[in-house]
Amino acid sequence: MKIQRALISVSDKTGLVDFARELVGFGVQIVSTGGTASLLQKEGVPVQEISEYTGFPEMLDGRVKTLHPKVHGGLLYLRDHPEHVAQAQAHGIAPIDLVVVNLYPFEKTIANPETTLEQAIEQIDIGGPSMLRSAAKNYRSVTVVVDPSDYADVLENMRANDGATTLKLRERLGIKVFVTTSQYDQAIANYLNGKQETTCSLNLSLPVVARLRYGENPHQTAALYGQFDELFQKLHGKELSYNNILDITAASDLIEEFEQPTVAILKHTNPCGVGSDPDLREAWNKAFATDKQAPFGGIIICNRPLSEPLAKAISEIFSEVIIAPDFEPEARALLQKKKNLRLIRKIHRPDAPRENLIRSVVGGVLVQSPDIEPAIDWEARVVTRRKPSPEELSALRFAWNVVKHVKSNAIVYAGADRTLGVGAGQMSRVDASRIAIWKAADAGLSLKGSAIGSDAFFPFPDGLIAAADAGATCAIQPGGSVKDPEVIAAADERNMAMIFTGIRHFKH
Repeated sequence: MKIQRALISVSDKTGLVDFARELVGFGVQIVSTGGTASLLQKEGVPVQEISEYTGFPEMLDGRVKTLHPKVHGGLLYLRDHPEHVAQAQAHGIAPIDLVVVNLYPFEKTIANPETTLEQAIEQIDIGGPSMLRSAAKNYRSVTVVVDPSDYADVLENMRANDGATTLKLRERLGIKVFVTTSQYDQAIANYLNGKQETTCSLNLSLPVVARLRYGENPHQTAALYGQFDELFQKLHGKELSYNNILDITAASDLIEEFEQPTVAILKHTNPCGVGSDPDLREAWNKAFATDKQAPFGGIIICNRPLSEPLAKAISEIFSEVIIAPDFEPEARALLQKKKNLRLIRKIHRPDAPRENLIRSVVGGVLVQSPDIEPAIDWEARVVTRRKPSPEELSALRFAWNVVKHVKSNAIVYAGADRTLGVGAGQMSRVDASRIAIWKAADAGLSLKGSAIGSDAFFPFPDGLIAAADAGATCAIQPGGSVKDPEVIAAADERNMAMIFTGIRHFKH
């Protein structure tokens, strides 16, 4: 189908001017809207504004501009249907052969935690999806482009076919429209579900990233869906397993808690050591010292480009996966000598929305918002007579950042820049504390002067007393137990400083 008229209305204007100039070179008439028309006019590209084309003004702050029979009739009428053609001619409806539309940036808007509901609603595109769907429905006659990355394919196709496009290309682009608009609607529905008191059905539509060799165990089948490959890039090693992907996710969430140079070691999604230091090798030493047995076959992550000295230290033990924002050439060359070791580059995506957490249960799924903690004035949350010293406050922050990512019941002993003992996933909080104390003793680390972090409240004073007996001088916990007065009294009796955050971090 030879393209004679194009309707262009885009939010993402990447590559648009050059694309439009090429279309004009093919003799295509361009009709456009609002900011898109202004940009093209400014760049000297001949364009007819939509209000002139339809004979109807844009109105309601631009909410109504393309919802018109001359637009949708020009997209939808069947070119080989005599009655359709006669009706179009009778009403002065000309064919629109190419639609170039991308949607209001709804997901980018809601990724900003400061966005209000009203601001989000204004980013719900109406005319865009309507035009896209009309064009895609009639893909046998209309070419539709929803992604700027497809501009080159359209132009190449037109060059090869005397200004026309092939049915094969139009089919592919039409299908892409329905995938895109379904994901767009899903993002809106999920956002509004989280903002309103009513709850509607949840729809999921995710692209396949990879078919996995097996699931959690070899007899289970598995696949990965979504945008994982946009956030992580495998640079070396075997294909990722189901368990690797779970561990990478847990490691990525943990390292996001730290701004200073930090190295973390995880096993079965639990942190077994975390250390911070301007020298990444020293950060590793602190993390590894917490537990020198558990890291065997574990996951290592750092939040700075991985250096050669760190690579040399890591290479001394067997690891499954190493994750970093980048790898220095010498470090990468050294680590790639291990054929099966997976090297993963963590791609920083500041615009990536924090997605809801979805977990399957018998007969359905549970959906919850991410565990994002609001800003807390910790010094105002001190509940004991003694306030923590600056050094203790740093240790409390470190313990709290880590314990959030340890399976419940969780206890972490920490210094200002390192973990000292981690107790994870116990039925009793006292047992979690005992394991953390035992781990520290086994590693030859003193808990004298340490901070203890607990993911949920101490139900009785015994857990706090055990921490004090082990050497902890301060504690951080959510509070909220009926025994809180007794726990505070036990802390005061031992001259401990304690903070109640008011925030619980269960991780089941």
